[in-house]
Amino acid sequence: MSDYKAPIRDMKFVLNEVLGAEQLLASMPGTEEVNTDLINSVLEEAGKVAEGLLAPLNRQGDEIGCRFDSGAVTTPDGFRDAYRTFAEGGWIGLAGDPQFGGQGMPKMLAVCFEEMIMAANSSLALYAVLSAGASLAIARHATDDLKQAYLPRLYDGAWSATMCLTEPHAGTDLGMIKTRAVPQADGSFEVTGTKIFITGGEHDLTSNIIHLVLAKLPDAPAGPRGISLFLVPKFLPDEQGEAGQSNGVSCGSIEHKMGLKGSATCVMNFDGATGYLVGEINKGLACMFTMMNYERLTIGLQGLGAGDASYQTAAAYARDRLQGRSPGGPVAPDSPADPLLVHPDVRRMLLTMRANTEGARALAAYVGSQLDIVYFHPDTARQARAAKLVALLTPIAKAAFTDRGFEACVLGQQVLGGHGYVREWGQEQHVRDARIAQIYEGTNGIQALDLMGRKVVSDRDGLLDEMVQEIRDFVREEKNGRVAAFVAVLDQALDCLVQTTDWIRKSSAENPHEVGAASVPYLDLMTLILYCYMWARMVKVAEEALESGAGDKDFYQSKVHVGCYFLDRLMPRYKSLSEEIRAGSDVLMALDAAHF
Repeated sequence: MSDYKAPIRDMKFVLNEVLGAEQLLASMPGTEEVNTDLINSVLEEAGKVAEGLLAPLNRQGDEIGCRFDSGAVTTPDGFRDAYRTFAEGGWIGLAGDPQFGGQGMPKMLAVCFEEMIMAANSSLALYAVLSAGASLAIARHATDDLKQAYLPRLYDGAWSATMCLTEPHAGTDLGMIKTRAVPQADGSFEVTGTKIFITGGEHDLTSNIIHLVLAKLPDAPAGPRGISLFLVPKFLPDEQGEAGQSNGVSCGSIEHKMGLKGSATCVMNFDGATGYLVGEINKGLACMFTMMNYERLTIGLQGLGAGDASYQTAAAYARDRLQGRSPGGPVAPDSPADPLLVHPDVRRMLLTMRANTEGARALAAYVGSQLDIVYFHPDTARQARAAKLVALLTPIAKAAFTDRGFEACVLGQQVLGGHGYVREWGQEQHVRDARIAQIYEGTNGIQALDLMGRKVVSDRDGLLDEMVQEIRDFVREEKNGRVAAFVAVLDQALDCLVQTTDWIRKSSAENPHEVGAASVPYLDLMTLILYCYMWARMVKVAEEALESGAGDKDFYQSKVHVGCYFLDRLMPRYKSLSEEIRAGSDVLMALDAAHF
């Protein structure tokens, strides 16, 4: 099996050369000390953690899996020690609030780190990223007392956290939840109910587990307007702030899954457990969305990381595996056959994987930069604009990264042929592990509906207009070199997007089915345009570096070549996606239900 190698060079390129991280971060209080040297240092150390600590445990975590016995969950051999080492390095609180022990690093750097650990060992990484997401929700919405009691222990990894939304009868429709929270005289709440599909709900990695639980008060309004958010620890902290008395929280069972076998997916029971309100009563869903949106981007990075890991294995195999002869004549005449790389279709698969992966990596860092602007920029107008872009791009990032990440895993498996189907090379594990990322944290169909319905058709804040205008500005400014070809296509694609959007808005006013019918291809259409925008920016920088003679010539030439592959072979699909959308919903809805 090929060993995972963190893509440090490419991440440095995206952050430092394409996005100008140092200049952006220097302009914002709270990030002004994060310079290029620090960024590079963090990336290099994170790469060592991913390659040396997490990746070696990935296969055995899959083979051993989590074990359940009498309410207790045991993680695979090696996970506990690795998690402790990981936590001691300060990685869980990398982007956490420094006031409570976090490292205070910017999100655009954290997304690169999360991609690495997800690529190396997503089962183990999930425990950490859930703690980071819960910490963000607590930091943004909880009382000072709760922050002081829980954030330091979450940041240092002594405790971990979960997100408890789904119930046996209520998944996407959270307004149907039955978990109840009854007010107590001391200001706490008694929480009772059952939650399912809870990642990291029970395990042996930490001394305490902090659950963020959605529940309803007895007099709450019906539907999602009556949901509140509660912090419910497995063990109540004692006077010394350590895990003390058991708190009526138990694990009923764990799921037996297709993949991510080292990540415990639990049924959690809350039997009169003591909980503490986070945010305002009946405003819990808005508070939980702080964590949910964090995790949606992170799960997108899971898909991105899996795709990159699969690409690395497939590319190494294609370089070494001798199979057949080049259509143009033998490339290695002294060998019995040529390497797989001589075959055009193998190159098609590898280049598709790489073009989507590197486009996604740039877009992920771009979204991270906008989150940094939201949280740190002194200009409120810049903050507001960035918030619009984040709202628009979050569902795209989650769905696009995971859809294309899974596609990359399948393509990587295909490159290896029969060897991709057996365990030896690890490709079949990538396929199994990556599949769930398209489902949890809101299925990709739900992400597409969120984009289409809330962010486009019902958009009153000009979310789409902000993104289109930014790309239009880039198109107007860049007319030289190979970038000229990118901006010419981008200009046409933006016209297509605007026209298609107008068609959906008009059609949906007459036919409510049009939003759902258009949502998935519309998200794919936007993904192609956003990836093309990222590739245009990357090719521009790479060409400038080649012209100056600075840096790694091979790296920049490869960047240009892969970008041109995306432009010529993948980008044209935007036209067919527009045609698919304009075909409308009638053909979807016409067949009688009895005939399915």
